[in-house]
Amino acid sequence: MASSPSGTRSTVVDHLLDRLNAVGVRHLFGLPGDYNLAVLDRVLAHPDVRWIGMAGELGAAYAADAYGRTRGFGALLTTFGVGELSAINGVAGAYAERVPLLHIAVGPARDTERAGSLVHHTMADGDFDRFARAHRHVVCADAVLRPDNAVAEIDRVLTACLRESRPGYLRVPRDVALAPAPPGRPFAAPELWSTDNAGLTAFRAAARERLAAAETVAVLADFLVDRFHARDELAGLLAAGAFPHAVLPSGKTVVDESAPRFLGCYGGAMSQAPVRAAIDDADLLIRAGVLLTDLTTGKFTHAFDPERGIDLGITTATVDGTAFPDVPLAAALAVLTDLVRGHPPAQPPQVGPEPRKPPVLEQPATGPPTESVKAAATSGPPLWPTLRPLTQRRLWQAVAAAVRPGHTVVAEDGTSLFGIVDHRFPRGARFIGQLIWASIGYGLPALLGAQLADPSRRGLLLVGDGGAQLTVQELGTIGRHRLTPIIVLVNNDGYTIERATHGPRAAYNDIARWRWSRMPAALGVPRPLVLSARTPASLDRALSRAMATTDRLVLIQAYTGRDDVPQTFRRLEANRPDRAKWIP
Repeated sequence: MASSPSGTRSTVVDHLLDRLNAVGVRHLFGLPGDYNLAVLDRVLAHPDVRWIGMAGELGAAYAADAYGRTRGFGALLTTFGVGELSAINGVAGAYAERVPLLHIAVGPARDTERAGSLVHHTMADGDFDRFARAHRHVVCADAVLRPDNAVAEIDRVLTACLRESRPGYLRVPRDVALAPAPPGRPFAAPELWSTDNAGLTAFRAAARERLAAAETVAVLADFLVDRFHARDELAGLLAAGAFPHAVLPSGKTVVDESAPRFLGCYGGAMSQAPVRAAIDDADLLIRAGVLLTDLTTGKFTHAFDPERGIDLGITTATVDGTAFPDVPLAAALAVLTDLVRGHPPAQPPQVGPEPRKPPVLEQPATGPPTESVKAAATSGPPLWPTLRPLTQRRLWQAVAAAVRPGHTVVAEDGTSLFGIVDHRFPRGARFIGQLIWASIGYGLPALLGAQLADPSRRGLLLVGDGGAQLTVQELGTIGRHRLTPIIVLVNNDGYTIERATHGPRAAYNDIARWRWSRMPAALGVPRPLVLSARTPASLDRALSRAMATTDRLVLIQAYTGRDDVPQTFRRLEANRPDRAKWIP
């Protein structure tokens, strides 16, 4: 019989923690509840997995998601019923965005189940599998553990999570979690996807012919390259072919954005004109791990034909509509790299900043010009940088310029995400955004998860005041663990993207006006540095001070107009999505 960390016999939960540790998990997120308290004693005793108590289960799921994106696998543990349902939104987001994690829900003992007892956290109907059934819609594998199947089922679910790069779910009765576990064999990481050699050969022939006929070649990459461990293969293709290349917003930083042939971010009508032309007009477009969704394509305003070109999916490669099954993404990229070695490189268009316009006084979005702004307009250049109001455009230019190679940038859905994706990051910087599930409130807990997953990197969170209100309580968790990220909070008085979309003055786009400067201390953050920026000059000073302050959390409150939106969103508005080509 194996021994647990505390020296007693190993239990099912000890075995589960060992397995999680084997796939890279060092932190387990969650909340206590009476059903899981004795189980959490075993978690606290484990030498290699640290318990991270959160303020809410939804935050635990978001943190586990970002942890999984950063480290390769995440995990959360909740109580049965109320706890797991609070977390299910975050688990669903991980499913949509192909993030491997495990949700463990600890519930009543089997005797309680067999008796059909009307206990708390149930619907008082004796049905203990209701919430497991709910999870089956948002996980790739699930199990209800019993003493005779626990070890095998744990391995089966973990294997499916790794293979599919999606969440799994375990419902664990409390007595099963604490039951003895037989000695387990070392966990063997599964082979992700098998390759059909005949299919690979046929793909090679079709791709060779297509490449030879192409006058111009461009590459478009997306987040599935990262999820299915093909970054190195993609880098090899780009180096061998020297092709102009871009990423979808969801694939930001999947390639080196400082490379000379990197075009920028492609998002259909949201794109800068040179990037859009290079991708849409390429004679041959190679797509690597691309998933075409509304938010990543500017509401389906991409002009290239998805049925043409070379499309490399997770398990299937396609050449002009002809599919080659069982040709995984990494293997297909390696084939293309072999084919393009020595191929004359396509010449990328010159992508530079958007044309500069004559200086125009930018007024706040609400109300007439203030006297100080009027004075700035007439008194000459010296006062201009000091008194000019901060705009979305200037905000994201400054933030992007402050990003360093050791930063992990987390962007909340909304103006923060639309504002930053268009700007290049230095090599080594990483980006986390939730563009498919797009659940606001993701950013703060995700920052925590990413920081714990890789403490060598500093977190930089970009979040709006509306999104931050959903999960602000996790700011206290960040402070409790003495993390020192930088948070740029955009204070624009509500849901600005929704205002621009519909109902600019509708009450449903309004939020309570919080005193954000007091929030970090109120939630227990030790010695927070709170800064404010209302002008470009004050923003520059705040960012400079934040970068130099590495021993504590820094919150920068950046004020922009309530109707001001990023340039990316303005381009989308100018190229109306009702002209989208690829939807009915």
